[in-house]
Amino acid sequence: MNTKKLSLLAILSSGAAALFSLTLLSFHWDISLAAFPLAALFTAAVSFFSLKKLFSEGNPCFIAVFRELLQYLPYVLLVAFVFRRAGEYGTPYVLDLVSVILWIIATGLSLVILYYLNPKHISKVSEEWASFVEKKKKERRNFNNSSLAKSAVREALSWVDALVQAVFMVLLLNIFIVQLYEIPSESMVPEFLVKDRVVVFKTLSGPKFPLSDVGLPYLKKYNRGDIVVFRNPHYSNDRKSEVRTFLSQLVYMCTLTKVNLNVDENGNQKADPLVKRVCGVQGEQLMMQDGVLYARTSSSPEFKPVEADSTWATWNLNTVRPDLKNGIRDIPLTESEYSEMLSIEEERRNFNLDDARVEFKKIASEFDGLHKKFSPKRKDGSYHKNLDISLTGEHLSVYFLTANGSQIVWNLLLEENGSEWFSSFMSGWCEKNLEFSGDLYSEANFRLNLMIKKVIGTLFVRYAQFYADENKTPDAVLSGDKTVLQCFSAAERLYYYTVILDQRNMPVFPENNEDGTPRYIPQNCYFMMGDNRFNSLDMRHSYDRWCAPLTKYDDFSVTYISDMKPQYVNRSRMLGSTAWRFWPVSRSGVPGHTGK
Repeated sequence: MNTKKLSLLAILSSGAAALFSLTLLSFHWDISLAAFPLAALFTAAVSFFSLKKLFSEGNPCFIAVFRELLQYLPYVLLVAFVFRRAGEYGTPYVLDLVSVILWIIATGLSLVILYYLNPKHISKVSEEWASFVEKKKKERRNFNNSSLAKSAVREALSWVDALVQAVFMVLLLNIFIVQLYEIPSESMVPEFLVKDRVVVFKTLSGPKFPLSDVGLPYLKKYNRGDIVVFRNPHYSNDRKSEVRTFLSQLVYMCTLTKVNLNVDENGNQKADPLVKRVCGVQGEQLMMQDGVLYARTSSSPEFKPVEADSTWATWNLNTVRPDLKNGIRDIPLTESEYSEMLSIEEERRNFNLDDARVEFKKIASEFDGLHKKFSPKRKDGSYHKNLDISLTGEHLSVYFLTANGSQIVWNLLLEENGSEWFSSFMSGWCEKNLEFSGDLYSEANFRLNLMIKKVIGTLFVRYAQFYADENKTPDAVLSGDKTVLQCFSAAERLYYYTVILDQRNMPVFPENNEDGTPRYIPQNCYFMMGDNRFNSLDMRHSYDRWCAPLTKYDDFSVTYISDMKPQYVNRSRMLGSTAWRFWPVSRSGVPGHTGK
């Protein structure tokens, strides 16, 4: 290598940077307008100090300036690339591709030039330049010895320079090769505890240049059980949010992780990215019932348990190894609560629908008799002190029906059609032809709905007996009645189960077509859940909550508060898989199944 060849490389590098700058031209009045001037001016400065001052005029005084500018060239061009794509209108894919190719050429040539401008290798270019550089080093040492103040300033500037370059280098490494993450929540307990730190390898997962779809190809195929880091699909994926995410990441690194600007519109820290486990893969339809994950495919249409899922899914944290349990901050269910949950599920599985038909009709008939007995009071206007309660939506929840049962019964007894409503509520489902076709979730929720109705029906009849037979009013205190107390206790148990229902189970996903034919997870898409199933707001759930019926097979279904909205994640949102846990040292190693 000689100065002539090195000058040719400098010309090519500057030319590529100049062409890159032209791809950044924008005529929109937003941040994209700053992209072209930034890249063009910096490229002009590099060209001036290299092609004119160093190579044309042969002045070796500009070796250091050229070297310093070249070190920043890839980073400045990358920032300009981001500015151009941060605008309101973005850029087309073809333009992004051309920009990236030119950036790679300019960066690659600059790295070659920097290699030969290094004091260790500069003699391969010119002995004269090597002598000049060595002479300047000696002069600088002498100067530093004679002026401590200026030496301190020079040293401080060199540290700032090194820090800035390190930040940009780490940014490039984070985008394309590897990134470090700190576990923020307990959704992956016991595999990961809060503050665990992991290394995520990203190269095979098709990383892209910021705010574009241009990048490395997807080479990674995820399998069930892989622990992955991915962008949270619950948050907006528009250009504005992506710009904010990129800038917050840059600020986060520049401030040595002290400032995190990655917040939502309310100023709350975003749960983005997420760390979860792949539990469903392309071509599968999933369902979870009583904590067991089931899957089927087009070639195997029967739902079967996913045996592997039970090896990492954790439901009862009370049984986790003591050394891990000590690091867990929140145990959602106590041992007794977990046992109670299992007891309710066992009762639901054994709930006999044929016996329920007979019993529910009997309860409805008994209420009808009491309603007729109450008819004289309906003609007496002094009894019409009822509230206007609409028994729909949240008013059909087990909590509302129990807490307001006495007033609801009083209203039903006063209404001419009260008995008809109660009969529909209790036994409207009895004549339906129920066919669940292997849908364990729908069948289980239907049975749970009937279990709740049995309790509510028994309670309502008991209230009606007080009002019709004993001439009581809604103001009567019934808390001492044995039947009422038993109903309250049973309703409390079932209400507790509805609270955890969406953490414990999941409907068929993806949902079947209207004609009942199955739909499956599309190609290149995956379904993720946290191992700590009772404490993981994952791809099963929405960040919103709403009142939903327990079952579609009953027109008067009991309701509960739900956040169930399963979704899969496209591989384009997946950043990579966890390759190594490096902190704490005592549990360092390749993440797998830590053990319970």
